[in-house]
Amino acid sequence: MNQQQWDSVDDYFTGLLTPDDEALTAALHDSDAAGLPQIGVAPNQGKLLHLLARLQGARRILEIGTLGGYSTIWLARALPADGRLVTLEYSPEHAAVARGNLARAGLDKLVEVRVGPALDSLTALGAEHAARPEPFDLVFIDADKVNNAHYVEWSLQLTRPGSLIVLDNVVRGGAVTDATSTDPAVLGTRAALELIAEHPKLDGTAVQTVGTKGYDGFALARVLA
Repeated sequence: MNQQQWDSVDDYFTGLLTPDDEALTAALHDSDAAGLPQIGVAPNQGKLLHLLARLQGARRILEIGTLGGYSTIWLARALPADGRLVTLEYSPEHAAVARGNLARAGLDKLVEVRVGPALDSLTALGAEHAARPEPFDLVFIDADKVNNAHYVEWSLQLTRPGSLIVLDNVVRGGAVTDATSTDPAVLGTRAALELIAEHPKLDGTAVQTVGTKGYDGFALARVLA
């Protein structure tokens, strides 16, 4: 097994189950043209997010980490006409690319892109939620890994029983198993996974994957009553 074989299998799955889409293809093109890092989800992973949101019957979605808006498009397309997606992006340049991609996809009325450090944006969302509770049905976390545990904690505050939390990039090339690691991304990911394991209001699992994004994985957690 090697990267070439993983790529071939992903290409087969994508071609069969996730055919070319003009808005998504253009979003990737514009993200590359703007020099954004190629760290977004793969097409079949985007489709998985879409299906999870559909299975949730999600009306409100929170995304932590927008990049060029590729995963945002997948998630927003699962929403009803009166749904809402709030996506948080640190970089103003990335946010500008994402807004253009969302507008092209006809989703700019459903999606709000908030710019700034995610923890600041989450604090603001927390205040809004306290004044007018509108819990999110699904949270997708794909931002700086150092703050993963904080993002999971905020997700708990902004969701409801039955909501789903998806945490991306949890394998770290296998380094997640290294209890002696000093890598901040590994430490942040381990802290988030330990929080999911120990928190009485979370029931979760994690899955390792291979594909066009290499050796990686994600965690899923359901918010309990």
